[in-house]
Amino acid sequence: MTKSNNKRNPYQKRTEKVKRQPSENQGLASDEFVFGMHATLEAIQQGRGNKLFIQDSLKGEKVQQLKDLAAAQHLPIKWVPKAKLDSLSNQAVHQGVVLTITPYEYLSLAQLLDQTKENPFFLILDSLEDPHNFGSILRTADATGVDGVIIPKHRAVGITPIVVKTSTGAVEHVPIARVTNLQQTISQLKEQGFWIFGTDMQGVNYRDWNASGSVALIIGNEGKGMAPGLKKEVDQMLTIPMTGHVQSLNASVAASLLMYEAFFKRG
Repeated sequence: MTKSNNKRNPYQKRTEKVKRQPSENQGLASDEFVFGMHATLEAIQQGRGNKLFIQDSLKGEKVQQLKDLAAAQHLPIKWVPKAKLDSLSNQAVHQGVVLTITPYEYLSLAQLLDQTKENPFFLILDSLEDPHNFGSILRTADATGVDGVIIPKHRAVGITPIVVKTSTGAVEHVPIARVTNLQQTISQLKEQGFWIFGTDMQGVNYRDWNASGSVALIIGNEGKGMAPGLKKEVDQMLTIPMTGHVQSLNASVAASLLMYEAFFKRG
């Protein structure tokens, strides 16, 4: 794969900065609850807890750990019946624990770039809708050292209690930027010397992927795949070979395969 001379070599150090944009990305997640043991522990450890609700019949080592952590941070605890937790979590599997939190603050693209290392690896999620997919992707992103995840502000899932629980707390460790226009964001990343990769049924075998340098990988919508406008912006399409009857993988499964491939190749 080659680039024209007006594109920066991906092995060169990124020296320019994206100009800071207005506070379009400073919005907060609308949901102010997290639930489940792992997600709650991580949120408290990150200092985002406001009030802890625990099922009145719940006991055990994890419960004691939660109590000790809450006490250390002077976090109020309320023991409540399971029905109350069912209501707070909208009938989700809460494991007997619900935490009210300070809403999640998304980064801007400029902030994300400012805080990442040289030659970062970003994921761009193109209008993902399923919170379980988003949470699973964040969990793998944390495991594979992804430097940041970029999501659109509109027509896409954001940080919700289900995302937090599915990520098992990884949402507290993976930087997430929310942008108004993915196409403009990709153009800005290209100006910074990023290689942009997409996923499609037709493309280069992902095992032959050169994932070095500053890289952004686009994962398409669960049903529609990548938007046509974004396909025009990619430097190379990647495909995951399949021999069975299904024509595509679940978005989080495909993303996991590609993240681990990048993890191994980038060292």
